[in-house]
Amino acid sequence: MSFATEYLAEAKQILERLDADAIEKMVGLLVELRSRGGRLFILGIGGSAGHASHAVNDFRKIAGIEAYTPTDNVSELTARINDDGWETVFANWLKASRLSPKDMVLVLSVGGGSVERNVSPNIVRALEYAREVRATICGVVGRDGGYTAKVAEVAVVVPTVNAERVTPHTESFQAVVWHLLVSHPALQTSATKWESVQ
Repeated sequence: MSFATEYLAEAKQILERLDADAIEKMVGLLVELRSRGGRLFILGIGGSAGHASHAVNDFRKIAGIEAYTPTDNVSELTARINDDGWETVFANWLKASRLSPKDMVLVLSVGGGSVERNVSPNIVRALEYAREVRATICGVVGRDGGYTAKVAEVAVVVPTVNAERVTPHTESFQAVVWHLLVSHPALQTSATKWESVQ
């Protein structure tokens, strides 16, 4: 079996095992968020930071939800890292954004954060702050043992089918899940371009 065939077979297994009920529950929370005029703050690091930026675009343009990510402003991000440190960068950004109980924090992360392992402690601190102000927390992650999965109201966990490829599979399916969300009939408010010109 070629590597490509094996990789795609793993992706098929993940697709078949994704928790559709959890995704539908997240849709419901996003509908409620939009109805109450709340904002969506999307957090991600590395490849997931790129996803966060893309997802912000889609939630704003396709689903009509006011959305932001700290990694879209490299000047503020690096100033906060330089002055305050990596661990508090997202929490302090959420404080400056006046995160409130009306809002939601959506985490895109492979592990979901762990202070004990010193993996994405900035996500953990941000979620601690989100819990403090009673904002809704959701996540699309690759581990059910990380902090995000433990504290989120809804966490879609990308199933592990090959322990050597958790990161690429998780990051791939983050995109599948958020595109599903913004395309959901309960959330989509604007037609996407190619579908609208047919």
